[in-house]
Amino acid sequence: MLQQTLSAHRRALHRIAETDRELPRTAAYLKNTLQQLPCTVFSPVGDAVCAYFDFGKPETVALRSDMDALPICEQTGLPFASENAETMHACGHDGHMAILLTLAGLLPSLPTARNVLLVFEPAEETTGGAKPICETGLFERYHVTRVFGLHLWPELPKNIVASRAGGMMARSCELTVTVEGRSVHLAKWREGADALAAAVEFITRAYGLAENLPCLLRFGRMESGEARNSVSKRSVLQGSLRCFDDILFLKLWNGLQALADELSEKSGCKFVLSRSEGYPPVTNDAALLTEVRERFPVEETAPTFITEDFSEYQKHAPGVFFLLGTGGEPLHSPRFDFDEAVLQTGVSLFTALL
Repeated sequence: MLQQTLSAHRRALHRIAETDRELPRTAAYLKNTLQQLPCTVFSPVGDAVCAYFDFGKPETVALRSDMDALPICEQTGLPFASENAETMHACGHDGHMAILLTLAGLLPSLPTARNVLLVFEPAEETTGGAKPICETGLFERYHVTRVFGLHLWPELPKNIVASRAGGMMARSCELTVTVEGRSVHLAKWREGADALAAAVEFITRAYGLAENLPCLLRFGRMESGEARNSVSKRSVLQGSLRCFDDILFLKLWNGLQALADELSEKSGCKFVLSRSEGYPPVTNDAALLTEVRERFPVEETAPTFITEDFSEYQKHAPGVFFLLGTGGEPLHSPRFDFDEAVLQTGVSLFTALL
């Protein structure tokens, strides 16, 4: 019966995959299911959906699931494939929602130490839905003292649950470096300011700043120049900076700015650096994870440079994020699928934590 419920929710949600913040069909499905239960159902912002189960306790535990799909054309051939062209649940969020919805149906009969707040979040794959949810004061209003979330993880064997204390997933930002030079004919290159050469030196030395440090600093795109026989007057570099703690992140950012200042003076080019806000690092509470391991077997995992905005909730309450092994096809693949039986492990984990 439990597996039938999990599969039914997962498949129904998989069919109606939607992206980013506008998730009307997904939100409606969640609300229609939750409104049949003894809980308060509401939207703190936009198409986010929350369900509050009041068991008369002084504290509340929050459980979070993301809701959004990806702009990917599905190639699974599943009978419940997405009805939306070029939109697919290729990151397992349909499974995450199915776990919380199924758990919600069990909550009225479960002994719980705290009230329970279920949080379904849009836009995790894009600009991040967690921050605007938290900015409503939701966790403070419902006295949330701990928060948990999970992600299906093909790199782990089926049904393995893993986590780690401290930094687990990286803080990230997207970097853009614009170099403005002065173009002249290549025959008179000394009279110009070569934005291409300056950009190449910036990349090489920037990589040196990050060498042997627990971080990721790479550039994946570069545009420069207008003609093969002219000195480039403009270069644009696009890349990413990811770290597991804010101190190292700021150290590297300041190092990049100092490098840009040095090369501006040396090359005669003007450097402008900008970055996106990005997500904070997912940093699991060590004491809470120890308590979790007394109730459920959780293996140790290595940190990953993949990002997750679950970190925004951890600013408001101690929290632990888990990886739930599925094996098989990687995330974000148009062929991504998983054995739905692993969703029972997710329900068992959250039940143990209540």
